[in-house]
Amino acid sequence: MKHILFLFLGLFSLSQLTAQTKPVYDSVLAKKLGADEYGMKSYIMVLLKSGTYKAKDKKESDSLFRGHMDNIISLANAGKLALAGPFGKNDLYRGIFIFNVKTVDEAKLLCEKDPAIKINLFAVDYLPWYGSAAVMQINDIHKTIEKKSH
Repeated sequence: MKHILFLFLGLFSLSQLTAQTKPVYDSVLAKKLGADEYGMKSYIMVLLKSGTYKAKDKKESDSLFRGHMDNIISLANAGKLALAGPFGKNDLYRGIFIFNVKTVDEAKLLCEKDPAIKINLFAVDYLPWYGSAAVMQINDIHKTIEKKSH
């Protein structure tokens, strides 16, 4: 019986601690991030796939990737790109963009500026995606943890 009482007190204490540390809803932050009542928002996800174009040499490949990275940084700084990154080595999928835009047409316009997409080094698929509005804070957080920038 004593063990059950200690177990009960332990669980009660844990539940009280959890209740006390529950984050408080921040309506200002929710509005700033465009969150709905569930803390979510709509984005456009872009899957980058291997395209049909092959760079002629390393110099051209380096130039295309430099332009690709410059475009990513510019879009992130403008608040249009919430998240981006490459996939591990595989034959089809190369990377992902999560755009902070409402329509596929808006995402297409942003992708047209990327030299690697323009030349079809990367082919793209566009998908509406519903995810946490907190994704919008990733770029600011990333800047505080990157030791070396691109």
